[in-house]
Amino acid sequence: MRILIAEDHRLVIEAMKAKLAELQEGVTFVVATTAAELFSLATDDIDLALIDLNIPGAEQYGHIDELRRRHPAVPVIVVSGYEDPAMMRAVLDRGALGFIPKAYSPDVMLSAVRLVLAGGVYVPPMMLSALPGGLAPHAGTEALVRAAPTPAAAPTLEHLRNVLTERQVEVLQLLSQGKPNKLIGRSLGISEGTVKIHLAAIFRALNVRNRTEAVVAAQSLTEA
Repeated sequence: MRILIAEDHRLVIEAMKAKLAELQEGVTFVVATTAAELFSLATDDIDLALIDLNIPGAEQYGHIDELRRRHPAVPVIVVSGYEDPAMMRAVLDRGALGFIPKAYSPDVMLSAVRLVLAGGVYVPPMMLSALPGGLAPHAGTEALVRAAPTPAAAPTLEHLRNVLTERQVEVLQLLSQGKPNKLIGRSLGISEGTVKIHLAAIFRALNVRNRTEAVVAAQSLTEA
């Protein structure tokens, strides 16, 4: 698993790396301390990007938009010292899959990352409490919200080639054969955890909610 961290405070970087290393064995990190480094180091094979809103060279949300444009299949979580619900909404509307305030504990960050890697979206409790109807969870709990599917036209093979990496296409091909994660990982020489990360990107690309729907969609595309 390769994780990109875009942050300019060394202590924060080291703390994040120490906690994220608990995700699985063999996690590697790519660190960018400026927006320019973020663009030069980001690649399609990054499994997750955690990005500070205020790294040097960033202009408001511009670096988030540019990363999403260049690497749409890379899951992005924004980490920030700001706790403004309007800002959180703007970040999520731009395609980020989570917003983690730096005031939160390392354990909350890890839970949020695991949720995103599993195909969900992390929404901070303070953002939920700001929504109409008072949707805040009980005090002291994390707001872990599963991503809701959005109506969209069925994806085409051309669309999938544009948004998926070569490795994710390989996972999709094996998925269409009905192979379980363990066999997919064994066939490609990657861990089962990495397979799950690739599946999360595939689910988003196919506009499906789970593995069963993904298999059906993948088989339909293969037959087509």
